[in-house]
Amino acid sequence: MITREKTKVIHIGGIPVGGGHPIVIQSMTNTDTRDVAATIAQIHNLQAAGCEIVRVAVPDTEAAEAIKRIKEEITIPLVADIHFDYKLAIMSVKNGADKLRINPGNIGSESRIRQVAEAARAHELPIRVGVNGGSLEKEILAKYGGVTAEGLAESALANVRLLEKFGFNNIVVSVKASNVSLLIDSHKILAQRLPYPLHIGLTEAGTPYKGAIRSAAGLGALLSLGVGDTVRVSLSGDPVQEILAAREILAAMGLRQFGVTVIACPTCGRTEMDVSGIALRVENRLAHITQPVTVAVMGCAVNGPGEARDADIGIACGRGMAVLFKKGEVVQRLTEGDIEDVLVSEVEGLFS
Repeated sequence: MITREKTKVIHIGGIPVGGGHPIVIQSMTNTDTRDVAATIAQIHNLQAAGCEIVRVAVPDTEAAEAIKRIKEEITIPLVADIHFDYKLAIMSVKNGADKLRINPGNIGSESRIRQVAEAARAHELPIRVGVNGGSLEKEILAKYGGVTAEGLAESALANVRLLEKFGFNNIVVSVKASNVSLLIDSHKILAQRLPYPLHIGLTEAGTPYKGAIRSAAGLGALLSLGVGDTVRVSLSGDPVQEILAAREILAAMGLRQFGVTVIACPTCGRTEMDVSGIALRVENRLAHITQPVTVAVMGCAVNGPGEARDADIGIACGRGMAVLFKKGEVVQRLTEGDIEDVLVSEVEGLFS
């Protein structure tokens, strides 16, 4: 069992974050926010995949005004991502954003940051202090000789203290880096020194395949320490891939379960059936199942049921046949042509 660090509870829209609540999955649209129809369509796709909070870029006043129309058509909380212009943050608040993501270090003077904090307080929405390895303050870069875990943490702490100076403590914190070790070490520091929820993610992780692996390494290490209250897996391409990767990471860590988990043996020279093909087709056919269930597709009729003893249901394949098993116990023998249909039917029957 992973023991979660208990933090202050922050509400983003109607979703509680921190304090031991389920880890929340986030993503960010890559559409032009000013293209309201395209942005809404992508948010709907993300939500269907399992996204629970979505962030949009707000580079100008037209994008800030678009938030009002986007909010009318979506049902998950929306985060406005702001850089440099404090007026865009205030506009986004007034237009219905559920949370602001700012880097106080690039917003400008303390007066401007105070105005953003006052607007957020008036509308009872949180601010995420987002520090990125690519935009650390020059004085911190000079102090540490580059981007370091200590420097990332120091920047985040300083920006949090600035918001607290104005009496604002409805805060989520993130420090993002593209280096796994930096990610882990900086969050270890923050987890010890801040009471606020931490949003974790490896920024600029890369393409879907390698980026998901690198993200799993970094996020898995943090989650195993009980660190992290919301996650984003940052991948290049369709952001729906980020949601799928995040779900798998959380499920693998035993922190959340989402629908069907298919486990399959890697196959070897003793395999006498297309196990990988069966596993993939079964996974696709069961994608509509939302309740958690573990399904095993094994390549050995002798050892398969025992190796997948903890699976709810599964098959173990031999030459031209397979056995259907539940919780490791064989319940039926199948011919090769019936395997997929029977397995899918049995799983669907668990929830009928």
